Amino acid sequence: MTRIGGDVVVETLRALGADTVFGLPGQHALGLFEALRRADDLRVVSSRVENNLAFAADGHARARLAADPHGPVPVTPMIVSTGPGALLTLASLQEARAASVPVLGISSQIPVAGLGGGRHGYLHELPDQQASFRDVVKSVHVVRSISQIPTALREAWESAATAPYGPVWVEIPQDVLLATANLPRLTSVTAAPAPLEPLPELVAEAAKLLDAAKNPVILAGGGALRSGAHDGLRRLAETLRAPVVSTFGGKGVFAWDHELSAQSWMEDWHTTEFLSDADVLLVLGSGLGELSSNYRDFAPNGRIVQVEADLGKLESNYPALALHADVRHTLRALLDQLTPRAADGRAEAAVKDLLARVESRLDSQPLAAERKLIDDVRAALPEGTQTFWDMTIAAYWAWSAWNPDGAPIHTAQGAGGLGYGLPGALGAAAAGVRSLAVSGDGGAMYGLAELATAVQHQLDVTWLVIDDGGYGILREYLTGAFGQTTATELPRPDFVALAESFGIPARKTTVDTVRTDLADALRTPGPSVVVLPALLKMFAPTHLEHS
Repeated sequence: MTRIGGDVVVETLRALGADTVFGLPGQHALGLFEALRRADDLRVVSSRVENNLAFAADGHARARLAADPHGPVPVTPMIVSTGPGALLTLASLQEARAASVPVLGISSQIPVAGLGGGRHGYLHELPDQQASFRDVVKSVHVVRSISQIPTALREAWESAATAPYGPVWVEIPQDVLLATANLPRLTSVTAAPAPLEPLPELVAEAAKLLDAAKNPVILAGGGALRSGAHDGLRRLAETLRAPVVSTFGGKGVFAWDHELSAQSWMEDWHTTEFLSDADVLLVLGSGLGELSSNYRDFAPNGRIVQVEADLGKLESNYPALALHADVRHTLRALLDQLTPRAADGRAEAAVKDLLARVESRLDSQPLAAERKLIDDVRAALPEGTQTFWDMTIAAYWAWSAWNPDGAPIHTAQGAGGLGYGLPGALGAAAAGVRSLAVSGDGGAMYGLAELATAVQHQLDVTWLVIDDGGYGILREYLTGAFGQTTATELPRPDFVALAESFGIPARKTTVDTVRTDLADALRTPGPSVVVLPALLKMFAPTHLEHS
């Protein structure tokens, strides 16, 4: 058997630790897929559309991070072809970048002779393909010979796995992938992401501020979750006796029912005021962007200490004592310098009062069906089920209301694009994780083709489709802003019949029976579909009324 460039790619991926590759073939990528065929210890999970393939790779990495937050960073490789195939991944990679998910995108390229924008008329040719990715992913790596493959992939892997995690992009020309490889077989390629440690002087200053604080509060963001800071955050909160609010991206890093957990009602004005009233607010792994600041209405009265691995997010929205560092390493350093406080009950009482005010505000609105739905979906899940939510009204509720303990939540709120739910859950299932996808009927239409993928690989995914006849949240936004809606009402298929045409068990449910029906579907091995016709509403937007 003649080894080719594609074999060098596969050998390098295996040496780096990959056991699963998400891939969709294309003419320029034939050398890669021939090499994957020869590899008997590297699983290939396919897809029907490249953007869904990239979402699946994202879901695979998130699921493995959630299952083992303290283990090696689970970089997930994804392989696509040149031009149209590559470009279709961009929206999904934007989500991975916004949510700090370590995806390694590998694309074929036109032959080496065509690189440089010469417009030679090759199939799929772009003047500068890498330029399309440069401001979306963390780093771009271009290979021009077989000898460059191991180092380029190692550098890309290290980039993806270095805090802040994120997607990276590697391009390998068609003729390099097909060329005869004269390198010896590779088994020892390793990656060593450098830890992002805080500066000691800044840790000392942060510890001084926190020790002196009379009303410290912690805001835990997605960076805290991604860094595996669960244990350190609990110890820090209990040392300071500080309440912890989780951002939507940080849900799960702090126990939902802990006595210091103020949960994650980020779009409720009571929570915004609670954060503003802290004399020292410790922000862990958040840039305090639009959603985390309740649409910029957060106005701190005290000092902010911000710990953030993404350099560009430091003080990007609010002045702070800013530490460019991984959250987990920073918490370890802080705990060595902080003085433990006695539990006097004040922080716990403040948390109870905040959650009671949030509850009272919800009770004043006619939202019983929506709140019951979230509770019923949560109650239906076996312990350890991971959930993947599309951009739909139910997901907007889940951002705030979902209890993630024992049922991690993954959403597309990083970039906010449609279509994430089903392919993300399929990626998790490929990692051996039982998963639930939740979509609206509008978002579901983005991923219907992946029902074939679920069947092909017999992936253990249950898909809940909430059918309200259109883009429900956009219907609310347009009607609220202009009194009427446009282009939100959608024809759609019979989702039950469509799933059954793929051989997938499917059923229609109601708001009264969804808990039982969903629990039954989740017990069914392999893919299953549950369709809930329901018109859901959002809670009132408190940033518009400040009350």
